[in-house]
Amino acid sequence: MKGYLVLENGEIFEGERIGYRKNVICEIVFNTSMTGYLEIFTDPSYAGQGIVMTYPLIGNYGLTLEDKESRKPWVEAVFVHELAEIESNFRSKLHVEKFLKYNEVPGLQNVNTRKLTKILRQNGTMKGMLTDDISNLEEIIKEIKSYKNDHLVEKVSSSEITQIGDGDISIGLFDFGSKQNIIESLLKRNCKITIFPQDTSAETILSYPLQGIVLSNGPGNPEDCTTAIKNIKKLYESDIPILGICLGHQLMGLATGAKTYKLRYGHRGPNHPVKDVKKDRVYITSQNHGYAIDDSTINPEIAEVSHINLNDNTVEGLKYKNKEIYTVQFHPEACPGPKDTEYLFDEFLQKLK
Repeated sequence: MKGYLVLENGEIFEGERIGYRKNVICEIVFNTSMTGYLEIFTDPSYAGQGIVMTYPLIGNYGLTLEDKESRKPWVEAVFVHELAEIESNFRSKLHVEKFLKYNEVPGLQNVNTRKLTKILRQNGTMKGMLTDDISNLEEIIKEIKSYKNDHLVEKVSSSEITQIGDGDISIGLFDFGSKQNIIESLLKRNCKITIFPQDTSAETILSYPLQGIVLSNGPGNPEDCTTAIKNIKKLYESDIPILGICLGHQLMGLATGAKTYKLRYGHRGPNHPVKDVKKDRVYITSQNHGYAIDDSTINPEIAEVSHINLNDNTVEGLKYKNKEIYTVQFHPEACPGPKDTEYLFDEFLQKLK
């Protein structure tokens, strides 16, 4: 059955329906990964977004549910050039089509993803509607433009305080939409993790016997997280060691007076070169974000830039002065993508010891 993606600028892309059949409005972004589509679909940072997969064949190795990054997919829609009819992988338990249907995620295949990606690069990220009926295009565009994609962290965060693991290092995970592999990366390094929902007060977090705190990744505009920013400011003032990842990096920046801005089309993929300034070394990183910290607003008495994106020179990491606080814009836990920067977990935990 035919379906259509209508962008807010009036561009229309025709394709064949896949997944669950429903209409949806969302922010349209693209990801350059060749593999790891299950991890991408289940990454809470994609809440409120429809993903254009630039690699032309998706689903050829099926799905292994153990590789999920959360309990369910958070993407609003999936757009691919071709969905493989048959998967080939001894670990595969499920075809992508069945997974999307079961989880009520709609999508399109046979889409000209190359042209669509070029439009998003040239014009910036846009909102769009996936629909079967484009007879009233004027009304559709009006609906698209009125759509708001905000306060997403509240939807993806934990609902209650929980504890995982029984290691010797006690870590608090401030959950704004944490990926499972952040948890796994800490567990395999002998950590006992206490997971705190996004609206937990700083006082409650500090009442636990923690040696350090990790601020997780998450979706949406960091400026929407006003309560979290206030609590992170108190955590900053408490002198407890902190590691911030992706959204956590942005929220710590906002909590200490810096500003964030929206990138034209974001960084989403497993192949972004980042330079560690202190080590004078380049790493290939996994990234998924649409916002960045404005380097001109960083107070040099508070923090210094520790990592730089070599594609566009945006801030990829900060080291906070006179504090054991380190934040990075990329994903050291990867999944999907290279694990070149896993050393950040080791360095952070070593400082706690």
